[in-house]
Amino acid sequence: MSSVPKEFSQSDPPAIWTPGKSPRLLIVRLSAMGDVIHTLSAVHALRRAWPQAHIGWLIEERWAELLCSPGAARRGPRSALRPLVDEVHSVGLKAWGKSLFSIATLQPAATVWNDVRSARYQVAVDLQGAIRSAVLARWSGAGVIYGAAQPREAPASLWYTRKIITQGTHVIEQNLSLARAVIENLSGGRFGKHFSASAVAVDLPRDPQAGVPIEQRLAALKLSEFAILNPGAGWGAKRWPAERYGAVACGLARRGLRSIINYGPGEESLAREVEGASGGSAAMMRCSITELIALTRRARLLVAGDTGPLHLAAALGIPVVAIYGPTDPARNGPFATHSVVLRSSESLTSHARRDAADYGMLGIGSEAVVAAAEKLLLAAPGGSRAPQLKG
Repeated sequence: MSSVPKEFSQSDPPAIWTPGKSPRLLIVRLSAMGDVIHTLSAVHALRRAWPQAHIGWLIEERWAELLCSPGAARRGPRSALRPLVDEVHSVGLKAWGKSLFSIATLQPAATVWNDVRSARYQVAVDLQGAIRSAVLARWSGAGVIYGAAQPREAPASLWYTRKIITQGTHVIEQNLSLARAVIENLSGGRFGKHFSASAVAVDLPRDPQAGVPIEQRLAALKLSEFAILNPGAGWGAKRWPAERYGAVACGLARRGLRSIINYGPGEESLAREVEGASGGSAAMMRCSITELIALTRRARLLVAGDTGPLHLAAALGIPVVAIYGPTDPARNGPFATHSVVLRSSESLTSHARRDAADYGMLGIGSEAVVAAAEKLLLAAPGGSRAPQLKG
């Protein structure tokens, strides 16, 4: 293929929003799991403001199950399988970047882009703040592009037509403030109750079929109530030692609560280390995203560092014990759920992707994590009837 596909042409006039009508909105948040989850409340607020709006989402294929269950249509009437958006546009930027000008890349990329531009989005909202997400928002053909005035990658703001000074400490609050500006600007100042505390909500797919294999696997393990341990994280400095997760599993087992070890691609050896250290009180379970949603809905508790499954549990209202090191829980911690956050004062805030263990995080012992779990379990409905930890 010697030329750029016609679908990438920018010759079409931008789609302009007509005041007084429900807008056609494109959300751009490509990755990763926790960040996509942190964006859901903002999009939920946009949906509440315009129930009849056509909302699409541009996302990496790897994370599309957070918006739409496998096998469900990616566009059309919303349902429990795709509750929030009317259309899911998925891309594979990482894979495409390895062979940018091959037919195997250009054809699917052109198909996606044809779908995006054919949707005639009038407003695009970049909730990622990266150069690539800003460029994709601009290329969508939308006449108005919203983004943060101080995005994560500063040059991204060059592609925005509306730059919003975001408010709040937590990233969910910042995303909500950007959504609030979109609603106020497009509605002529009408705001309503879209940002009351009770409006901080998420819409995740609910797939009854995904629960069937999860129930079967739990039955095989003879588990009705359980905790989830998630030892993995994006980089080494955010990971708490595997043997300590094993010790936590032992402590929870003494309370009568066994554990499931969740792990992702490339984390099998880490999960096996936790399982070995647990003395038989924890079992490994690999899940797709849809299955993990179903599994997490059934859990009593989740223990993890700053990683996607932690934020999934928080979004689903599952109590979490969060073990933090270099990242700041005030910005990235569990939000609007029952939680205990453990972080040493010796941990310095940094988003550098270091593999070396965080010194402050190593100062958090398994006993403190078990005690935090005990506190949350006793506070949960029926928790006072559970036996106390021994020793």
